[in-house]
Amino acid sequence: MTINHPNFGKMDAKRVIIFDTTLRDGEQSPGFSMNLDEKIRMAEALAALGVDVLEAG
Repeated sequence: MTINHPNFGKMDAKRVIIFDTTLRDGEQSPGFSMNLDEKIRMAEALAALGVDVLEAG
């Protein structure tokens, strides 16, 4: 989490913040790519799972 994140400094030490890079790093895997609809579906699925931050590229 960066100092620019709105919750920086307000975090509860008892809560884990999940920062997912699937949409960025996954695209860098050889032979793997997602179209826009697949990226949106992936982002929605990750959000539904409770992922706090999604990093897309």
